[in-house]
Amino acid sequence: MESLRQTQKKYCSRAIAAAIFAGLFLVLAGQKPIGKGLILGTIFSIVNFILMAQMLPYRIGKSKNKTYFLSFGSIFLRYFLLAVPLIIAMKLDQYNFISVVFGIFMVQLVILADHLFSLMVSRREKQV
Repeated sequence: MESLRQTQKKYCSRAIAAAIFAGLFLVLAGQKPIGKGLILGTIFSIVNFILMAQMLPYRIGKSKNKTYFLSFGSIFLRYFLLAVPLIIAMKLDQYNFISVVFGIFMVQLVILADHLFSLMVSRREKQV
């Protein structure tokens, strides 16, 4: 369970840091709705990632039917959670819808970037 928390902390802290820096840059560049939307989407993405990890142990060692309903309930809850920033962005002009979508995928983008970086470093070490 400790390694799960370390993984959460690693990716979530990188995602929020990237969103804050990009959002601050965008706000200073005069694109306030885009910057705010990116940060809003990222916050909900992080909550989704944490909820996904917290629900995982509840599905292990349960019967097939119970696991099915727990999984379905978890997915429904997390999709509902991810719909909240999208609805906010549609209703309020102070958030850009497209940047909220990018923010929702920020944790996944950070995970992908981390793996690509590790792959590039390992290939470079093999060449040397």
